[in-house]
Amino acid sequence: METLQYTNGWLNLDNTQVNDINHFCEDYKHFLNKGKTERQCVNVAIEKAKQHGFRPIEEYEQLKPGDKAYFINRNKNVVLAIIGQQPIQDGIRFVVSHIDSPRLDLKPNPMYEKHELALMRTHYYGGIKKYQWASRPLALHGVVVTKSGRRVDIAIGEEESDPVFTIPDLLPHLDRKAQRDRKADEVLKGEELQIIIGSVPMAFDDEKVKDKVKHHVLTKLFEKYEISETDFISAELMLVPAGNARDVGIDQGLIGAYGQDDRICAYTSLEAIFDIPTPEQTAVCFLVDKEEIGSSGATGLESRYLEFFVGELLIRQAGGSYNDQLLRRCLWQSYALSSDVNAGLNPLFESVHDAQNASKLGYGLVLTKYTGHGGKVASNDADAEYVAALRRIFDEHEISWQTGLLGKVDEGGGGTVAKYLAHYGINTIDAGAALLSMHSPFELSSKFDIFELYRAYKTFYTKAL
Repeated sequence: METLQYTNGWLNLDNTQVNDINHFCEDYKHFLNKGKTERQCVNVAIEKAKQHGFRPIEEYEQLKPGDKAYFINRNKNVVLAIIGQQPIQDGIRFVVSHIDSPRLDLKPNPMYEKHELALMRTHYYGGIKKYQWASRPLALHGVVVTKSGRRVDIAIGEEESDPVFTIPDLLPHLDRKAQRDRKADEVLKGEELQIIIGSVPMAFDDEKVKDKVKHHVLTKLFEKYEISETDFISAELMLVPAGNARDVGIDQGLIGAYGQDDRICAYTSLEAIFDIPTPEQTAVCFLVDKEEIGSSGATGLESRYLEFFVGELLIRQAGGSYNDQLLRRCLWQSYALSSDVNAGLNPLFESVHDAQNASKLGYGLVLTKYTGHGGKVASNDADAEYVAALRRIFDEHEISWQTGLLGKVDEGGGGTVAKYLAHYGINTIDAGAALLSMHSPFELSSKFDIFELYRAYKTFYTKAL
């Protein structure tokens, strides 16, 4: 009789395998450093895709097995597809990850001056513990589009010579009445998430100019980028933790970095599709946006972009003929990994976990049959037959995997994009890595798990279920 027992993956490795893992993870850290926003992730993904022979879908009049095509949706979604031996209408293998992460967005009219300090107001994006973002160096990333349509890319705070930004917290000597009695989610309130951007006043002959520090900052922005205060209205600018991904621990077995939820899955699914031969079923790596705020909008999975690009693949394989039933048939016969992270068992707060059903760092891919909260609300619940098929192919190819749930029943919970894939009838399960400190400015992952994700996604793309 087979008993359920998981093993720490590091115990079964030789030196060559450890070296392979470390080499793979150096490239992963580089991806995290270069892709701190959705747009940056898209740029990195497309650059790498072109190096592996992917071409814009518009360049294909008729698709055939082995063709590699990509789609870009509003610079925040990427779809990479390798056409399989079977007709596309017979189903697709999807690995779907999100490339947005919790952050602080600038408000449309963000800048003001108070007590001779120039500040900017922000609106937090996604689920954060607001106090974690104070008194730490922050970098400003994003785009500004002027009224004339000129686009300006901005990244300030990542180079050693760059200035950084910060939210000034209150010193413990004075916080007793103003802050210390607040609940944890109000230690720093949303409207208090304001960054300092300047402190030096500029001399003006015009006495009517009162906000001399603010005007100094605006002058410098105009000198460097030719943007004015009104251009913030048509901008997407965000604050993220400044600095690079780092190894954690004396043994260097962990990676600490911002944005590993869910760029750990985005990177590994990209590398997996780059390294497979022509599959039996068409393979798709889909990087999506807006997961952290409910997958809404034209670049979130709640949109109908999945229908758009799958329909486009069907049309270009069939030489122009198409009908809606082919699209529905294709999706109903497809399989997907909703590749998103799970909460690793935290040794400091193990009371929130059901240890018997919690995922651990270093134990490989996490299969999460269902997420949701309060009775599986807002969850996909994977079919037993699909779970069994994945168990079989992962075991056959010696992929380390484990099961995981997002905490104890009624402790909290959360959701992923899985339910939006299942909406189309796609066989779907959550499959990603365990993280510690999820949604913080410095999330922790295991190098072993990162490499095992890559191996698992390759296996999923190419092996019969």
